[in-house]
Amino acid sequence: MTEHEAEAVEELPLEGAGAQLRRAREDRGLDLDQVAAETRIPTRHLEVIERGAFNELPARTYAIGFSRTYAKMLGLDEKAIADQVRSELSEHDDTRAERGMSFEPGDPAKVPSSGLAWAGGFAAIILLVGSAVFYSTYYGIGEGPGPIEPDPEPALATNEQPSADREAPVAAGSDDTVVFTALEEGVWVKFYDANGVELLQKQMASGERFEIPSDAEGPQIWTGRPDAFAITIDGKSVPKLAEDDFVMRDVAISAEALLARADQTGDDTAVQNN
Repeated sequence: MTEHEAEAVEELPLEGAGAQLRRAREDRGLDLDQVAAETRIPTRHLEVIERGAFNELPARTYAIGFSRTYAKMLGLDEKAIADQVRSELSEHDDTRAERGMSFEPGDPAKVPSSGLAWAGGFAAIILLVGSAVFYSTYYGIGEGPGPIEPDPEPALATNEQPSADREAPVAAGSDDTVVFTALEEGVWVKFYDANGVELLQKQMASGERFEIPSDAEGPQIWTGRPDAFAITIDGKSVPKLAEDDFVMRDVAISAEALLARADQTGDDTAVQNN
């Protein structure tokens, strides 16, 4: 950081990280679209950062990583900006905790009467029992509303034979090698197994590859750019996880799961063509 930039930061000790970044951008005569093109950070995320609303970003990692990249692009002290973002996120968490503890037991006006407390408890019990009866009657035993977006499960083998005009899909084996290759620069991603054990977390460079360990149990992915990764299984390409950028989390990426997604994509395409 230059001497002029250091003085600018010192003159504004109460200014948040987002405001510092916005001021530095405006001093350089840049607009958000130019910054987005340079940093590969979506414009909507840059707007959130400059407002200081870091808690609105998909994850804490995004808030700190994007702010660090933004600061580096502007020539600011990226470590100082990242530390300030962490501090602002912690302050936001503390504020939420304080709001949850705003009840004052010592104030008689705020303490509910014993009669009201008993009535409320009795009503809650009736509501719970009624809900349980309705749920079991309406949905049936062992059933319930399904997940909003279930992870694809490995296809189960059946005795059904493939038709003559449709080639049977290649079954995935236990030794299949799954490789993810970043197609753009600075794509953040986290790979982990079914137990939450981290396999890799970083901003991958364009062309950088990561091979899913063969002994990883139920490998999954978390990224905001599922469209920025090419995927191969034993050297053969399979469809991307998505064609657009959005936050994708807890999505299975074993060979079986990826082949199941590919089969589903093929079925959807066939239906559209018909």
